[in-house]
Amino acid sequence: MIAVYLVLINLCGFWVMGADKRRAQHHKWRISEDRLWLIAIVFGALGVWLGMQTFRHKTKHTSFQYGVPFLLVIEAVLIGIYYSPFDL
Repeated sequence: MIAVYLVLINLCGFWVMGADKRRAQHHKWRISEDRLWLIAIVFGALGVWLGMQTFRHKTKHTSFQYGVPFLLVIEAVLIGIYYSPFDL
């Protein structure tokens, strides 16, 4: 069940980055940075990062440039610990 959640939240993060980029290009209502961060924080950092790279969106924002990869590493470590066969 956790794996399904991780896939869905990362697909959501990827989609939201693409949607926000399209909205920015068409001068329409934007998705807030707080919402983008929320998705990244709840284990969607991989999807947000892939969306950043694919759509070239938020790549010049220092907070996203360094913050999302930092979150991605933290989330990867936490997932690794959770799925570790060793008692940690």
